[in-house]
Amino acid sequence: MLDYIWLIPIFPLTGAAIQLFFGRRLSKAAVNLFSVGLPGLSFLWAAGCFVQFLGLPEQYHHVFLRHLYTWLPAGAFHLSNGSLGNFVVNVGMQLDPLSCVMMLVVTGVGFLIHVYSMGYMAHEGGYYRFFGYLNLFMFSMLVLVLADNYLMMFVGWEGVGLCSYLLIGFYFLRKSASDAGKKAFIVNRIGDAGFLLAVMLITVTFGSLDFQRVTDLARDPHFHVADGVITAICLLLFVGATGKSAQIPLYVWLPDAMEGPTPVSALIHAATMVTAGVYMVARSNALYALSPHALAWVAAIGASTAIWAALIGLVQNDIKRVLAYSTVSQLGYMFLACGVGAFGAGVFHLMTHAFFKALLFLASGSVIHALSGEQDMRKMGALKSKIPVTYATMAIAALAISGIPPLAGFFSKDEILWDAFAGPYGHPMLWAVGWITAGLTAFYMFRLIFMTFWGESRVDHDVEHHIHESPRSMLIPLVTLAVLSVIGGFIGWPKSLGGGDWFGKFLDPVFEGNPLVSAQEFGRSLEYALMLLSVLTAVVGIGIAYRMYVRRPGSGDKVAAAAPALYRVFLNKYYIDEIYDALIVNRVKDLGSLLAAFDLGVVDGTVNGVGWATRMSGEISRLWDTWVIDGLVNAMAFFVKIMSYPVRVLQTGVVQNYAWFITLGVLIFMLYFFSPIHMLTALFAR
Repeated sequence: MLDYIWLIPIFPLTGAAIQLFFGRRLSKAAVNLFSVGLPGLSFLWAAGCFVQFLGLPEQYHHVFLRHLYTWLPAGAFHLSNGSLGNFVVNVGMQLDPLSCVMMLVVTGVGFLIHVYSMGYMAHEGGYYRFFGYLNLFMFSMLVLVLADNYLMMFVGWEGVGLCSYLLIGFYFLRKSASDAGKKAFIVNRIGDAGFLLAVMLITVTFGSLDFQRVTDLARDPHFHVADGVITAICLLLFVGATGKSAQIPLYVWLPDAMEGPTPVSALIHAATMVTAGVYMVARSNALYALSPHALAWVAAIGASTAIWAALIGLVQNDIKRVLAYSTVSQLGYMFLACGVGAFGAGVFHLMTHAFFKALLFLASGSVIHALSGEQDMRKMGALKSKIPVTYATMAIAALAISGIPPLAGFFSKDEILWDAFAGPYGHPMLWAVGWITAGLTAFYMFRLIFMTFWGESRVDHDVEHHIHESPRSMLIPLVTLAVLSVIGGFIGWPKSLGGGDWFGKFLDPVFEGNPLVSAQEFGRSLEYALMLLSVLTAVVGIGIAYRMYVRRPGSGDKVAAAAPALYRVFLNKYYIDEIYDALIVNRVKDLGSLLAAFDLGVVDGTVNGVGWATRMSGEISRLWDTWVIDGLVNAMAFFVKIMSYPVRVLQTGVVQNYAWFITLGVLIFMLYFFSPIHMLTALFAR
């Protein structure tokens, strides 16, 4: 199966081709068969490859490479250090512990979302088109995570960017959806420019784009810690990551992406696209290990984004936007882990987050489905008895993301917090930001739970009579993800709690050999104390949410009224969109207007002036030709015509006329000769 690993992305690509070329002619059952069945085959093949990978002998060094064909045989060129390199880019696939994790997450969670979509999108228009885009998205993400070089990763990177634009703007007749799709596309292009520059710099520095080759060279003594070129590469790669994974300052596209269908939100914002930046940084760990400055930026941006987005999530009323800002915040956690050198902890949280965040989005979709499209939590309430399966699964996901043991989120989030405190580049301030964010996360997640499922019903009267549980095609993925949210963290059971940290050991071959400083030595009691403190903080956050939205409904409004300015700032997302519009978007428009005016006034004016001068010279030439040249020619022709009239009269070409003229001439001569005048003239002449 490993020899045919390329079938993993080919299966969803085949489904996309079938839907986008022939889907209009297929029945809904046929669409489901191809569009859901082929991603299911992709997951089964991925699972088989994973099992075979675990059985590979030691000589493979925990990496399986499958070369498909040579893509760019550029040949020899001079590297930045003056040496001669032979640059070749292949199309190939790499399977190692890191890509195994991503492959299983993308295919497994992606398949569940495809199954869920059959029920959620059953009555929507463009059914085949939606699944075509979804399959194409899955193909692009698999290319990204299975690529064996940076350029092929960039192809998948751009593919998921295109598919996100298509899926976010799926309801293209709705202006807000089409605007959100364009916003996501443009903001991601900013980050992609940084990624592309990094790829170019890697090429001239290492002479290769292959992950294995770049990693081996980066760990060579030729490159030293704090190397300026390596730092530039890492920072440019992180620019790409901030765009794709929605970090400050390029996070603004992700909340607006909620305009797409809810399964799109689950697929993009949980398991696939937004985690691509985290995966890319983890994949480039050998480079980042040489750049403490770049790691410091990654940690600082990650921690800042985590608490920045969490504060916005405290006051949002749209159920999907709460989850969107939660995603931004959790991605900040992952980058915080990578920034302190704990790449394995970041990937661990990426995996567990895929379980409970996909579950949260799909459960919110089930709520929206039950309420006939309503997304405002202020118009919900008392739903736990009406849609019990949705409530139970969403509550499990909320507990998991809050870090309540023994659910999956507890293990991964606690590992990040501990590494932020005691890791190679950890700092108590970074831990404090993560700790506060953990409490905020618990509060806003259970604010969502209590406003949606507890208390008194605020559902519109016309909608309340139609509340119903979702169909099985939607509930089965919810239950499956709920189980994974409960047990998914046990594979990373930490040594401090008597576990073996199997997940960390599995990823060790990817991150070993990095010249990171050793972790600080602290007593086990401190680790237990910080662990207990983070759990208690989450419990306190849940308790405050319960008091404000269940015990004393309306107290949230009182808190908002006590600090109206601060509340408005959080509610309006710090006015970042307005600031971007004022400082960037509108200024770009002004520049465009200025350039348009220059084009109309100067460029078009010059071209039009040349055209006018050409027309005027032509008109003058025409008039001169008509009145002078043609006049002289016509006058000469008239003169010639007058002068030639007698000749034309005589020279008719008719013999009879010539005979008549001769006879007439003879008669005239004879009349003149015998006339009295001639005879008298002759007499006198004698």
